[in-house]
Amino acid sequence: MSYIDNPLTEYAEQHTSDESEVLQALRKECYEHYEDSAMLSGFYQGRVLAMLSKMIRPHVVLEIGTYLGYSALCFAEGLADGGRIITLDVNEETNKVARSFAAKTKCADQIDFRLGNAVEIIPTLNEMIDLVFIDADKPNYSNYYNLVFDKLRPGGFIIADNVLWSGKVLEDEKDENTQALHDFNEMVLADKRVSNVLLPIRDGLMVVRKNRG
Repeated sequence: MSYIDNPLTEYAEQHTSDESEVLQALRKECYEHYEDSAMLSGFYQGRVLAMLSKMIRPHVVLEIGTYLGYSALCFAEGLADGGRIITLDVNEETNKVARSFAAKTKCADQIDFRLGNAVEIIPTLNEMIDLVFIDADKPNYSNYYNLVFDKLRPGGFIIADNVLWSGKVLEDEKDENTQALHDFNEMVLADKRVSNVLLPIRDGLMVVRKNRG
């Protein structure tokens, strides 16, 4: 599913490398059986996340919001040797599905699935993190950003999904989720500790790099 839909987007997707068979099967499973399938990163965004991971070569990835594990498997494609992903979620049912698909890949033992409240779990993490992906409850985006920031290595990245929120961020009257995302975007832009680019891919990806020194 693409929220920024035009012939050029279709052309870009048609000229993008294929995903793995496991990811194809997971995407099919999601679209056929889940009413909230829009939560899945999807093919094109997934390829973008995989490419970013391959460029960064992270040793530790923190993902906030697992859903069915599609994005975690995309990030796993670019892990450094011995790297791992810590992925957090609160939904036991979808987490079981995520684990089952991860088990079909060679990176299964590199993905650490944890169930619980991310606001409570993040402060307990002692690892220096190379890459953070935020794709969970929107009102907590700014909280997640602030909680992970000191754990992110200088030169590390934070990527936040859904920051355009189907274009609702442009509306004058904003609901709670939209306002939270707009506030998050404004906060990142004003943060002198980082540089950022908001990519109009699917529902919007905010890519943030923590400055060195």
